[in-house]
Amino acid sequence: MYILFEGIDRVGKSTQIERVSTFFDEVIVTKEPGGTKLGQQIRSLILHENPPSSLAELFLFLADRAEHFAKVIIPNRNKLILSDRGYISGMAYALSKNILDEKKLFELNHIAMQGEYPDKIILFEISEEELLRRIDRFTKDNIEQRGVAYLLQVQKIMKKLVISSKIPYLLINASDEMDIITKTIVSFIKDSNGN
Repeated sequence: MYILFEGIDRVGKSTQIERVSTFFDEVIVTKEPGGTKLGQQIRSLILHENPPSSLAELFLFLADRAEHFAKVIIPNRNKLILSDRGYISGMAYALSKNILDEKKLFELNHIAMQGEYPDKIILFEISEEELLRRIDRFTKDNIEQRGVAYLLQVQKIMKKLVISSKIPYLLINASDEMDIITKTIVSFIKDSNGN
């Protein structure tokens, strides 16, 4: 089962993936970008080097996704895969910059993912106040430097994409207590009925 954890920076996805993974056997923990050797190089280019143009950034994310699906997702579909980000993020960030329309972005992602989609999506949402509090505690990468308003716009697009995906999903309030969030996610993953 392939579970996609989505949300903007600083919502607690990585922390919850680490916590949730302890409840299951044979878990593959991965991320986009950066879940493969090539992906690690792409992640560094996008987040820490001189920022590429918007269109180049889109294709770098797609290259990472294609490699990730070929090397990690598809070969491990018989296991539980917990992925920190995926195509929802990729589309949301691209849509926020008006690079391509939603239909074209969906087509490109469909190709990169070889037609394979998550079985469930978990979307973390955060308020402006909480995001400001969390983001000020860390050095900002290239995407975080675009500002809180930009990140909240991306979050709004992510929610729209998740709801319209027709994939079972769970909305998480990132401000909730960590143990409650973990318990809710574990129950969602174990629930065979989905959303």
